[in-house]
Amino acid sequence: MIKLNAADNIEGGLTLDGALVAAQMLSGTGIDAIEVSSGTPASKGDSPARIKINRPEKEAYNIELARAVQKVVKCPVMAVGGFRSFEVAEKAVKTGIDCVSMSRPLIREPDLPRRWRSGDLSPAFCISCNGCFKPGMEGGIYCIAAEKEKSKQ
Repeated sequence: MIKLNAADNIEGGLTLDGALVAAQMLSGTGIDAIEVSSGTPASKGDSPARIKINRPEKEAYNIELARAVQKVVKCPVMAVGGFRSFEVAEKAVKTGIDCVSMSRPLIREPDLPRRWRSGDLSPAFCISCNGCFKPGMEGGIYCIAAEKEKSKQ
């Protein structure tokens, strides 16, 4: 399995066209799945680190890129990028994406999939503050928002 950045969102960077060529090549090797992402820290406003997911319309921001990759490969395609609610994740799968994946919500709430499976379909507790990036770059990763909440109790 591989994570493929389908667009750097920077001038002169990787574009979807280039990513589609790479995806086809990877698919031809017999890879098990491709997870489609986008952006880099240099992407400014289009960087995942700068996207504030505060309503369902902001979720699933890589879904169209994942659908484009899906059209040119034989392996399953996973979409990552801003999934915070069960409904948006379910809609992505019901409308043809093979799988959704999450990162930041699982840093905040590792049992989120289990909570959704148990019937509590409220959105992830992740507030998209991106505070988890700094400790992640320093060797350990955790949700600083959750730590702040704990310290207030």
